Amino acid sequence: MSPTGDITWIFGYGSLMWRPDFKYLDRRTAWVEGWARRLWQGSTDHRGIPGSPGRVVTLTRSPGAQCWGIAYSIDGALLPAILDRLDFREQGGYERIKTKIYSPEAEPVSGLLYIAGPGNRNYLGEATVQEISKQAIHASGPSGHNADYLHRLAESIRALGATDKHVFEVEKEMKRLRGAENTS
Repeated sequence: MSPTGDITWIFGYGSLMWRPDFKYLDRRTAWVEGWARRLWQGSTDHRGIPGSPGRVVTLTRSPGAQCWGIAYSIDGALLPAILDRLDFREQGGYERIKTKIYSPEAEPVSGLLYIAGPGNRNYLGEATVQEISKQAIHASGPSGHNADYLHRLAESIRALGATDKHVFEVEKEMKRLRGAENTS
């Protein structure tokens, strides 16, 4: 519990699931409603470079959808420094929004998440599973290979006991493409 009693929740649905990189009080499996995870955001600062962006996740409005991830409770005294750090980490086109976060472990809470909408400079938008997979296989940046990001993302979703058709289809296609590259 926060010494001040002031707690803010942050919802992670991408790399925050396996690398939060901040101090938190509690971590729980959670979901947000009305949002779908999509590999439509370009990454030129983490999983790609300018001119050769990687693909990372953002959320798109999708009535009836649930996006599973991890909710972290943050001590209010630490929140300003953590948000500064997250704002820097998510600087490639993400903005912070308020949302309701659900969990099988507790009542819904109000919290924050980062999304990258179509108006940002790195937004790549919708593409076929094949196009996304080809791009991810070849992209790499300061935080590593884009394919590794996608593998960790799929792994993290499975660890929650959740599914994500979009992410799993891209993962499957990447494996197929890598197999085809290794046999040619």
